Amino acid sequence: MNYKDLGIWKLANEVSIEIHNMTLLLPDFEKYEIGSQIRRSSKSVKSNIVEGYGRKNYKADLLKFLRYSLASNDETLDHLDTLFLTQSLKDSELFNSLKTKIIKLGKMLINFIKSVIKNHNSFYERK
Repeated sequence: MNYKDLGIWKLANEVSIEIHNMTLLLPDFEKYEIGSQIRRSSKSVKSNIVEGYGRKNYKADLLKFLRYSLASNDETLDHLDTLFLTQSLKDSELFNSLKTKIIKLGKMLINFIKSVIKNHNSFYERK
């Protein structure tokens, strides 16, 4: 098993691709401002999952990177809300779809963090 088998990585990857594509539809002035920030934060979610997974035999390191991932996910949601509230992103269907996925990903990360805290040794042995 590797990190690409993790449901949280799969969803984080999907979200980062969809966020990237969404930013290409933004007005030019936003593509280089908040568009750049939301692309970086959404990609940071999956990158921190990968880095944590690479250090999975060290509970503290795994948890640190999962928490970074959760923080980046929250940042992504905040940027998405800002884009919609400022009407730079006008497609409410796209906004709602992305928001739903980002919220789901946050819940998955929280549950994964709780699982690691409770069951780190059995988590590591399964991998």
